Amino acid sequence: MTKHARLKRWAIIIGGGLAMAAIEARPAYAMHIMEGFLPPVWCAVWFAVALPFWAVGFLRIRRLVAEKPETRLLLGLAGAFAFVLSALKIPSVTGSSSHPTGVGLGAVLFGPAVMSVLGGIVLLFQALLLAHGGLTTLGANTVSMAVVGPLVAWGIWKALRGRAPDWLAVFLAAALADLLTYVATSAQLALAYPDPAGGFAASFLKFAAIFAITQVPLAISEGILTVLIFNALQTNAAPELRALNVRGAEL
Repeated sequence: MTKHARLKRWAIIIGGGLAMAAIEARPAYAMHIMEGFLPPVWCAVWFAVALPFWAVGFLRIRRLVAEKPETRLLLGLAGAFAFVLSALKIPSVTGSSSHPTGVGLGAVLFGPAVMSVLGGIVLLFQALLLAHGGLTTLGANTVSMAVVGPLVAWGIWKALRGRAPDWLAVFLAAALADLLTYVATSAQLALAYPDPAGGFAASFLKFAAIFAITQVPLAISEGILTVLIFNALQTNAAPELRALNVRGAEL
């Protein structure tokens, strides 16, 4: 092939690619709180809230990997579980999307600080690799899904373990973490867009009512799936669970 023919072929390929990008490119609004929906000041506020959790989480992960390297596979599993479940998005009319969060499992295994980092990475990968958008709202989405949700799951797990069957504690931890994530999302949206007449409270009730229709069955489904995964880990990853001091690892 001559040099002229090669240049012509590459010109056709590059020109075709640019034409397809120009024709097919469109905004992506699939993220938890979609790209560009929050005013810049609220984007900055939620990034500022998320940063301390990320900092503590990175230190916990570094210490965990150094002291208990056998738990790295579980760490990857917790992140992958959150990535897959939270990528199953249902568009919402509220400027957000409804989906399972997958953060309850990781919070039970590793605690909320570690899950704030894993959840933030999950959201970043979805924004960049799945073209879901959400870079400007990454801080807000991290706070609701990767901070509030794991804190709720971890608190329920700590409160119920030893006082209730493991399956019930895991189910409630995962399901309520999912629901409280969307309570936090409703508050974030209401703060950014208060109702002209009723203020924050009226706006919060409006957003929460819309989410309740789709999120309750999703939360129940996520709770059941998390119990199944946790039971499988008790059977197949008992040494790793013992290293993490997770109740049930002896079974």
